[in-house]
Amino acid sequence: MFVSPMLLQRSEQPFDDDSYITELKLDGIRLLLSKFDNKVQLYTRHNNEVTDKFPELLTIDIPDGTVLDGEIIVTDQDGKPDFEAIMSRFMSKRKLIDNGTLSYVAFDVIQYKGESLTKLPLMERKKLLEEIIKEDSGLVAKVKYIEGHASPYFDLVQQQGLEGVVLKRKDSRYEVGQRSQAWLKVINYQFEDVLISGFRRGEFGLLLTFLDGKPAGIMEFMPPDAWKELYRSQKVISEDKKYTFIEPVRCRVKYRNLTKAGLLRIPSFVEWK
Repeated sequence: MFVSPMLLQRSEQPFDDDSYITELKLDGIRLLLSKFDNKVQLYTRHNNEVTDKFPELLTIDIPDGTVLDGEIIVTDQDGKPDFEAIMSRFMSKRKLIDNGTLSYVAFDVIQYKGESLTKLPLMERKKLLEEIIKEDSGLVAKVKYIEGHASPYFDLVQQQGLEGVVLKRKDSRYEVGQRSQAWLKVINYQFEDVLISGFRRGEFGLLLTFLDGKPAGIMEFMPPDAWKELYRSQKVISEDKKYTFIEPVRCRVKYRNLTKAGLLRIPSFVEWK
């Protein structure tokens, strides 16, 4: 059974407020896990059923009539979520992964024993989640949280190079399919000065280069005003079938992390330099 999940609003900075809880933002793929008629089904937040991709979860022991909201992750040797690893698993036809690295981490329950819980306050839903997943295992667990203290928690996230934190009002209801100020995400962005050295032909995307000349990836996020300014002032050097190359223009971007290939993950424009 699919339920359109509640979405996060962006917050630029964490804040300390005891009317909120603070969770680690897990760097994986958000999945809804449902069990009806003793059959487990998995859905992405865009309502794509992906049950057959994760057979490890088909025997999960939860009550019938339950819908969980959570994140499926793969952890690296240091115990940190590895986004490239889970995406590789998600996109491949391979059905299994090494034991102990694939985990479904639940942070909410939307239905329990066939009853909708969306009107209950978050902390009551958290109590029910404790009943559903009584003991965490390597395969299925509950996300940990603290009350308030988002600022020092975010400091630790930055030190460890993790993705960010999520702040949720304790009294928040589950707003199906809505993006709500009651749930906020603070991303641990990295910043870098790079060169825009070209753009893709046929679809939007700017070719980025590090200042030392190495490839930095493709930027697909740029405000319209900045794009217009670049388009008016750019000087074309050469072209091939995929790219138009321009005289490099320096700018600052923010990004999630470096990929294993050394490229910027999800870079977006910040300012001209």
